Amino acid sequence: MIVISRLLLIVFLALPTSFPVMAVGNPLPSWNEGASRQAILDFVAKVTKKGGPDYVPPEERIAVFDNDGTLWAEQPAYFQFLFAIDRVKALAPQHPEWKDQPTFKAVLDNDFKALAASGEKGLIEIVMATHAGMTTVEFEQTVKDWLAVARHPRFNRPYTELVYQPMLEVLALLRANGFKNYIVSGGGIEFIRVWALKVYGIPPEQVVGSSIKTKYELRDGKPVLVRLPEIDFIDDKAGKPVGINTFIGRKPIAAFGNSDGDLQMLQWTASGQGARLMMLIHHTDAEREYAYDRDTHFGRLDQALVEAQQHAWTVVDMKRDWKRVFPHESR
Repeated sequence: MIVISRLLLIVFLALPTSFPVMAVGNPLPSWNEGASRQAILDFVAKVTKKGGPDYVPPEERIAVFDNDGTLWAEQPAYFQFLFAIDRVKALAPQHPEWKDQPTFKAVLDNDFKALAASGEKGLIEIVMATHAGMTTVEFEQTVKDWLAVARHPRFNRPYTELVYQPMLEVLALLRANGFKNYIVSGGGIEFIRVWALKVYGIPPEQVVGSSIKTKYELRDGKPVLVRLPEIDFIDDKAGKPVGINTFIGRKPIAAFGNSDGDLQMLQWTASGQGARLMMLIHHTDAEREYAYDRDTHFGRLDQALVEAQQHAWTVVDMKRDWKRVFPHESR
């Protein structure tokens, strides 16, 4: 039986956050009845049943979640990428040379086809130009300022409102049953940490992500950390198990992703002993969100889907399995 203590619910209700509290007696209310919902409930019941063959002590109940496309939307592009694009446009008057540099010219000309074609190299070039050269405090404020005014081009809502209600309920269910939830994302660790507690109930120390190098300086006699235009760690694909080992130090027993970038994280989780839950979110709902898998520049799902079918991992069909996608939708 899944335990949701009254004390935990009171604590959740008292927090100044936007993540939901699961209704007593109705876990995962935004999920339709079916194999995906049942797989989550069965897994939690097994690992929390004291004396059962699959019981896992609380300190070992580690769940890892990709962010883009798993906890919030990732189309028409990763939201941090859209943040970087807006930063390029804001900073362009200070950099007239960008008009002659292909990647930056593509941004300024709104040529997203050319921008997508620039691939990882182009993305890194833009991130380095827009995320570095400031202190960590300045960067945090820049992200907060952008999130306060930026709107999704299709839904015309703040990006932090485009989180998946069913996944917020999974986070709450796991938290109420002694799990520690971690974000393990290819996105920037300091970008996600700005808002993860308010939106997901996940504190900054439980965010693992890609990072750029920083250095310690004294400015006007005060210590600061300055962000440098150098990559420190890429937390994507094979980097995700490395990041999990480095920053968490335990192998997860549950992993949630949506793309080939999450494949190695799911493989790493599946390689452990005892009960395991590996889950992929398959974007199949073009009406309420987006429908895509193999034919996208952002969140491509191909080999991971093949392996999920081969190893009987749980694949969530968004259109079939979710009653609603975003919190603002009517129940």
